[in-house]
Amino acid sequence: MAQTSSPLEKAKGYNAIANLYKYSDPNKMLEFGKKALSISEDNNLNIQTGNAYLNLGTANIILGDYKTAMDQFVWAKSIFEEVPETTQNREETKMGTAKAIGYMGVVFSEQSNYTKALECYLKAAKMYEDLQDMGQASKIFNNIGVAYKSQGATEKALEYFLKALEIQVELADVNKGITQTNIANIYFNQDRLEKAFQYYTAAKSSIDENPNPRALGEWYNNIGRYYSAQNYPDKTLDSWERAIKSFKSIGDKFGLADTYLLIAEFQKENNNATQAVATANTALQLASETNVLEQIAVAEKLLSDSYAQIGNTSKALQHYKAYSTARDSLYKRNDVRKAVEAAMNYEFEKKELLRKEENQKRELLLKEEAKSNTMKLLFGALIALLLFGIGFLIYNRQQLKKTLTLQKELAEYEQKALHLQMNPHFVFNCLGSISSFIVQNGTDSAIKYLSKFSKLMRLTLEYSKESLIPIDKEIESLQNYLELEQLRFNNKFNFSITKDPAIEDDVALPPLLIQPFIENSIIHGVVPKQEKGEISISFSVSETSLQCIIIDNGVGIEQSRKNKQNLVLAHKSMALGIIQKRLEMITEATQKQANISIEELAQNGEVTGTKVVLQLPLQYENG
Repeated sequence: MAQTSSPLEKAKGYNAIANLYKYSDPNKMLEFGKKALSISEDNNLNIQTGNAYLNLGTANIILGDYKTAMDQFVWAKSIFEEVPETTQNREETKMGTAKAIGYMGVVFSEQSNYTKALECYLKAAKMYEDLQDMGQASKIFNNIGVAYKSQGATEKALEYFLKALEIQVELADVNKGITQTNIANIYFNQDRLEKAFQYYTAAKSSIDENPNPRALGEWYNNIGRYYSAQNYPDKTLDSWERAIKSFKSIGDKFGLADTYLLIAEFQKENNNATQAVATANTALQLASETNVLEQIAVAEKLLSDSYAQIGNTSKALQHYKAYSTARDSLYKRNDVRKAVEAAMNYEFEKKELLRKEENQKRELLLKEEAKSNTMKLLFGALIALLLFGIGFLIYNRQQLKKTLTLQKELAEYEQKALHLQMNPHFVFNCLGSISSFIVQNGTDSAIKYLSKFSKLMRLTLEYSKESLIPIDKEIESLQNYLELEQLRFNNKFNFSITKDPAIEDDVALPPLLIQPFIENSIIHGVVPKQEKGEISISFSVSETSLQCIIIDNGVGIEQSRKNKQNLVLAHKSMALGIIQKRLEMITEATQKQANISIEELAQNGEVTGTKVVLQLPLQYENG
């Protein structure tokens, strides 16, 4: 930088240089990002400070330091949102905020938190579309596709990849090669090899036009998988060797570890176990340096299998134990991390909302005060009387508005209070199940049960702050709960969950509303029955309501009541009473009917089970 440059010009220059190293040298990107940050903070250059944090966070994503990256993106978002908006900087600050949110989605995605990743991506995409920056919007569409693909929703992923590619082709975007590779991977996984090769070929041409070592390394890894599937071993290994060269050029240890794992697996499958051991050890060393447990677990499993193939049973056992340890650590880390993330997300969002409300109130008070002073100076005593009248009307209106707001909030809090009563009821039942299961089934089965229970608790923690959740999330929770109960009762029953295709993705319902009825079907319906039980749950929709029907082939309502009366210690269930109260609150809040009906099914005078029909107002996640 020239000595005559102003601090603003220097900060802009260093940020621009850092951004140029995005695809080639993350360490250089860090170096120039820190220089830009130092100058920007010393001179109160808020926008350049935010841009410096964006560059630092991007570099740390590439280097695998996700915690530091997330902290830097959160700082960037906060800085851009705090910059006083003017006509000159409005677009730049909104662009910075969109980038920060989009990059936060990348970090969540890298940590396998795809729900939060999609939430960030969709917010960022909307902001880019509002700014009419379709180039950035296409990158976000590509990331949304990656998130859907990671969740197994390949058709949804393909939809967003093609949407991104259409924009990128029109804009001649430098990242179109990445998107074409993603599309090719989906076709490859669908065994549509001709279509996959078509997109792999197009992707290579695009990457050659706009060099990107990381994208090139990923492309060579994927085309190697394609050649392996086509039984071209020489081309397969040549592709992966080129991937290693590309990843080494930017010090990408994560990419290198992936490549060595692919090679080791190929060598093992082709009876080159000795070579597979050496290659897997290289991958293990790289994965240990970056502390990527997923890669460590895969490497240890490869080493165990390869040593077993050689006949070295002691080494095979040693690495299998290491694999088991890494796998267990991965499960534990994911469970703890996601539970903590959910709690932190809730606190962060709550504080952010409070801060925004306080800023809005402060700005409103300042504007009103300035207006009042100006009017007093200009119009004097005569206008003061008019202002008094206006002030009185405003006061009455505000008081009325405040009263209505308090009434609405009271109704919402009553609804949430009833919802929160369900959580301990649900947890106590599950803990009782776990205790019983451990006693009956032993340690190994209990560990499997606890793993599923931790997932269910993580979902419950996520729902605890929401009054409505998407129907797919409710189905996921019910699926997990039913699998737990199947384990507990030794597959005493089968179950099915169906959803009408007419139900839109953003249809939502209150959480923990359906689970108690399914619990009753299991405990009081199918378990007392000698034969194997069947439980079906179906969701359908009409113009104004969402309907859930639960049918079991259990002993029926009357027999269930008799069974309860015969118990020495009767447990008084609170769930149905709480649910009835919640339904009354839903009816009051939505002005639409929410009700439930329970009937005993019979055929030829013989009881065949119980049917529960839950009718809810049609509500939407963002509605």
